Formats: sequence, C-alpha cells, structure tokens
Amino acid sequence: MTDKEAGIRGRSRETASPVRRAEYANESVRRACEILRCFHGEQEVLKLDEMTQRVGLPKPTVFRMAYTLVECGMLERRGKNLYALCPADRHRKRLRFGFAGETEEYSFARIVRESMQQSAYEAGVELIVLDNRYSATRAVRNAEHFVDESVDLVIEFQVHHEAAVKVATTLAKAGIPLIAIEIPHPGAYFYGANNYRAGWIGGQYLAEICIAEWKGRCDELILIGLPIAGAIPQTRMTGTVAGVRDLMPNLSDLNVVSLNGNGRYETSLEAVRRHLRKSKANHVLIAGINDPSSLGALHAFEEAGRAQNCLVVGQNASIDARREIRQAKSRMIGSVAYFPERYGDEILSFAKDILNGREVPPTLFVNHRLVTKQNVDLLYPNDTLVPEDGADSLLFSSR
Repeated sequence: MTDKEAGIRGRSRETASPVRRAEYANESVRRACEILRCFHGEQEVLKLDEMTQRVGLPKPTVFRMAYTLVECGMLERRGKNLYALCPADRHRKRLRFGFAGETEEYSFARIVRESMQQSAYEAGVELIVLDNRYSATRAVRNAEHFVDESVDLVIEFQVHHEAAVKVATTLAKAGIPLIAIEIPHPGAYFYGANNYRAGWIGGQYLAEICIAEWKGRCDELILIGLPIAGAIPQTRMTGTVAGVRDLMPNLSDLNVVSLNGNGRYETSLEAVRRHLRKSKANHVLIAGINDPSSLGALHAFEEAGRAQNCLVVGQNASIDARREIRQAKSRMIGSVAYFPERYGDEILSFAKDILNGREVPPTLFVNHRLVTKQNVDLLYPNDTLVPEDGADSLLFSSR
C-alpha cells in the first residue's frame, strides 16, 4: 500500500458518518460524565435526588453510577446519599485508612468496627482493620504496623491511657493524622462520648426513679469506673454524681462508693460481690462506665438476692443492655445511647475533611439519648429479630 493510499483510507475513517461514530460511544461513560458535570465545583455537596433532577436519569441509575464513581475516586460520599466531587489531587490515589478496634469481646466495639468497614466500603476507602484486644501492648504494635503500611490516616479505639501517649507519638513521628475514638490521645482529633453529659443524663434518670420508687432515699451510689482510661473518661462518673445531686442535693460524699470494674463484666461482677459482703445498704443506685460494668453489678445483686435493693443505669445502650432493660422486672432501668452503628459515616466524613485541609473542630461528640423501657422498642425496633445467642450486627440498629 502506498503512502497516498494509506492517507486516503485514514481520511475515510476520520470522515466516517455520524451514525458510525455513535457506535464508538459508550453510554455508561457518557452518563458518568453527565453526573460529574452536574456539580458546580468541588465545594458543592448534592443529595442523590438533586443529582437525579439535574441529569434527568432514573434514580437507581444515578445511584449505581455515583457508587461506581466513588469507587473510582471521582466522587466522595459525604453522608447518606450525599456526594461531592473528589478533590483533583485525590483522583490518582485511593485513600488507605488504618482502624484499630478496641476488642471483639463486646457488642459495642464490634458494631463500631462493622460500621467503619461498611462506611469505608461505600466511600471507596481501603480500610486496614486490626484488633487491639483490650491490650496496651497490642495497641502500640498496631500503630507501628500502620506506619509500616504508610496509611493516610489512623482511627484508634483503645482504652489504655498510658498506651495513648505511645500510639499518638508513633503516628505523629510518621506524619499520620489520628482520630481517637472514646479515649482521648495527645494531639489527636477526638470522636466519641461527651463524657460528663452522658454521665449527667444517666444520673438524672437514676434520681428520678429513686424519687418515684423510694421517695429519694439513697443509702449508696455505686460508681463502677475504669481508671486505666484516664481522667477524661472518668468525668462520666463525675457527671453521674452531678446528675443525681441536681435532683437529690442531700446526697453525701460518704454515700458515694467508687469501684474499679476495668470496663469488664467479670471484673465488675467480682468487685460488687466483694462490696456486698460488707455493705448492708437497702437503697442503692448503680452507674457503670459502660454496660458490661453495669450488668456485672446488677447480676452481683441478683446473686445475693438483693436485686430489689438497687436501681442500675448503663452507658452505651448495647444490645445486651437493651435486652436486660426489656425484662419486665429488671432493675436495669436505662442506658445512655451512643449509637455506634452511626460511627462509620460520621468518622469517615471527619477523616476526609481533615485530609482535604478543611477547617474542622478538634472534637466531635456523639448525640446521646437515654434508652429506657418506654422507648427501647421505638429506638431499636429490630432487636426482636435477633436470637438471644445470635451475633449482633448493624441490622439491629437504631432508626
């Protein structure tokens, strides 16, 4: 073939008819481009319904295309059915986050981990998941592993105050931003409980029921704490005392008993067993730093045949606590909810704002709510679907 003939054939392809050129177009790519063009800049955040209206495509189609664009790093998910353009400097790199969970021992920690995994998947973020196993040593080793993996950001859930310094220092030296869940870490962003407020909510309810049932008589207020977590989580107990005293100002310091339950059911059970051997109090209010602590204390009173002598409030509103609250004659009257099933979406959004250089607060608190016999089925209607020995999961979440 001569150069002249090749040129003629080349020009014939370039001048192909519009019908022939249309054959080369990919409809899915065209729709993806329409979705990207519907945004008016990187700062605009659109709801799925708004995107659907702008591009004029069926909502299921827009959802699938948006999901794919998130996976490919072209869009980022800012919340449930909320999307924004991914910043230009992020297009070539998929974000990699490290998540170190507190333990697989408790339902609250497991649901936090599930929530993180689900939200990371939906947001197109690679999530490296490790288990701290309620161990300070393990938490430090996991932080070192995240440094070796060169992750973009770490989300840390571990309970040991002393380990917090080592974990934070290890990550800071590597230039890796850190979000600490529940237990503050030096120099880290914080997401989790408003400890004093959560304690105050529980204390207020203890006092309300004490006044209603016992006309305000309180021989003891037992606090099941977690000293290893440090001073800030301990304000949950301080808030409890303040909440009780707000309605029962005559409560004496001599009536307040602090026990170390180590945040665990078995340790709390044994601590309260020992206390009951020497205490003859007949009107006892009990507040644990978490639900395992409160449940351990309650069951110690039941073993001693003194369940009617106590009123118990927990923290976290875990599925185990909710089951106990539903029992008709249970003396566990409530638990302050933290809604761990929501952690993933909120923390992922927080993390992306940090990495994108947006102005963010150093602390984000969850919105607490008291769960009682009166509202537990309204807040957690799906609990009845899980068998008593079944695994908890995000299916059994709040409305």
